[in-house]
Amino acid sequence: MPIMPGTYGLGPETGSLRIETKRSGAAAKAGHDLVIEVRSWQATLVIGEDPAESSLVLSADSGSMEVIEGTGGIMELTDEDIVEIRKTLQDEVLKPGRVEFRSTSLTPAADGQRHEVAGELDLNGQTHPLTFEVEMDADGAVTGTAIVKQSDWGIKPYSGLFGTLKVKDEVVVVGGAAAA
Repeated sequence: MPIMPGTYGLGPETGSLRIETKRSGAAAKAGHDLVIEVRSWQATLVIGEDPAESSLVLSADSGSMEVIEGTGGIMELTDEDIVEIRKTLQDEVLKPGRVEFRSTSLTPAADGQRHEVAGELDLNGQTHPLTFEVEMDADGAVTGTAIVKQSDWGIKPYSGLFGTLKVKDEVVVVGGAAAA
């Protein structure tokens, strides 16, 4: 279904914003691939009759991140592990604060279901370009997936066990919501 012109309000009431991490290093088997949900975020997607009138603005609170899933690893992820990961996220990886994305262009694909979104992501006090796609399915749900290379924003990916267990520099950010 093509994305129809209009203004779509998106947020945790209608969808989710998640960060997916993968592990690497000699001790990767000991760690977990994580799914982290951002609990506080809002986005506005505007699809104009003219593509120049289209925009996407997203604001999120990095302090609202919660680990919701951990796969792999030698042992199952425990509640204590989740508390420790949250503490590490806030103390060592990304201090709580605002994360903002503002589009500079939305370019529709020939099928009308997808749009390429180009813009700037303000993260960790640094602003850099970011490009990704958004898509609307037959039920009207909007989804988007972006690859964020942490080091581009001055974030040192987590490492443990004397550097033998690492989180890969590139994380996947997945957002999806029913268009309201």
